[in-house]
Amino acid sequence: MSFSTRHSSPEPPLSRASLVIGLYGAMALVGLLIAAGRGNPDLYGISTAPGWLLLASPAVGVGVGILVVLLTRVAARYFQWARDLHASFRDLLGTLTGREIVILAVASSIGEEMLFRGALMPWLGVPWQALVFALLHVGPSKRFLPWTASAFVLGVAFGLLADVTDNLGAPIAAHFTINFLNLRYIVAHEPPGAVKLPPATSAA
Repeated sequence: MSFSTRHSSPEPPLSRASLVIGLYGAMALVGLLIAAGRGNPDLYGISTAPGWLLLASPAVGVGVGILVVLLTRVAARYFQWARDLHASFRDLLGTLTGREIVILAVASSIGEEMLFRGALMPWLGVPWQALVFALLHVGPSKRFLPWTASAFVLGVAFGLLADVTDNLGAPIAAHFTINFLNLRYIVAHEPPGAVKLPPATSAA
């Protein structure tokens, strides 16, 4: 009998996309468990909202999302805190591929909306679920405080969208639109007004 002395190669680390899908998938699962425990596993609202509203809600959400994105562009143009936040996220995110941006935007919008607006809002109400949502968006330094504050405002806005439309189509679409467009912009562009330094040249 012979034994191989060759060591098995280590397993490759999980990709960033896999980690994102796992994290937000876990959020969606927690949301489903909470809703099921409360006797109503229909987080999306398929059984309660009329058909025409189920179709129209995502379009409303996209419109709201585009409006929020435009406001963030205006803020970055006129306010230093917004430019600082843009630069901080650019440093934190590093290089993201188009595929990673899509996965992050899709996973975060579905997972967070299922948990916060789908499961927690009927239980806690609009303000309290927005507060918990904001606490999930606390950054590593004070420069991220505007992000936390905006998360609270958007948590309230997404909650009102879900309440008015009686389904999650609008908040999911708005959430996706904001994350997708802002992530693409942050990764591709320096903050407005940033000064690009010329490349260093070696001494002759």
